[in-house]
Amino acid sequence: MFELTNEVLIALVTLTAMEIVLGIDNIIFIAILVGRLPVEQQPKIRNLGIGLALVIRILLLFSISWIMTLKEPLFAVFGQNFSGRDLILLGGGLFLIAKSTFEIHHKVEGDPEHALPEDAKSKKKVGAGAMLAQILVLDIVFSLDSVITAVGMVSQVGVMVVAMVISMVVMLLSAGKISAFVEKHPTVKILALSFLILIGVMLVAESMGQHVSKGYIYFAMAFSLLVESLNIRYRSKHPVKNS
Repeated sequence: MFELTNEVLIALVTLTAMEIVLGIDNIIFIAILVGRLPVEQQPKIRNLGIGLALVIRILLLFSISWIMTLKEPLFAVFGQNFSGRDLILLGGGLFLIAKSTFEIHHKVEGDPEHALPEDAKSKKKVGAGAMLAQILVLDIVFSLDSVITAVGMVSQVGVMVVAMVISMVVMLLSAGKISAFVEKHPTVKILALSFLILIGVMLVAESMGQHVSKGYIYFAMAFSLLVESLNIRYRSKHPVKNS
């Protein structure tokens, strides 16, 4: 597939680390989505969603020439050119913003399920098929970003495939723990959804030709998570007493 030289090994490790970082967004959103399914269905749908992400990434990798054509302008609006990639990023960004905003509203406002009869509750259950469809949309958006990053960093397709497989294995092994952590700490869930809105805005901006360095986004995420981890640690030692 490829000769494992020092240069290739460094590229593999670097790309794998980058793919894991990019995959965290995917895991968080999948974790939040499947959290609305019955508990017994969550691991299956979560792993299936991550598996779909790997398949999409590899298919896109072997369609590199097609991906490159996505950068060709299709039409212009008020002097702004839009390519196929721009349209995918725009659609994905708007979907992220809308879905994350809806999930935040659902989390903050809640549903008065205790006041509903059992048959009404069952109607409010989210179907696994509908959930997989939403996960698939997000997988396509995140996979496109992931593959374009890989193509920009490494020239050997074999290295890209190995890096993505390793990153997906890491995602599969950590997805359960991340999901449990997000569900256990509601404030982390709100924070994660806020990050996804930020990422959605970034995708919309990129679709409009405005490049936003991901370094700023990840620094803001890391700093916010650090503050939230301190809050969680504080609350664990000083639990809030109900009056």
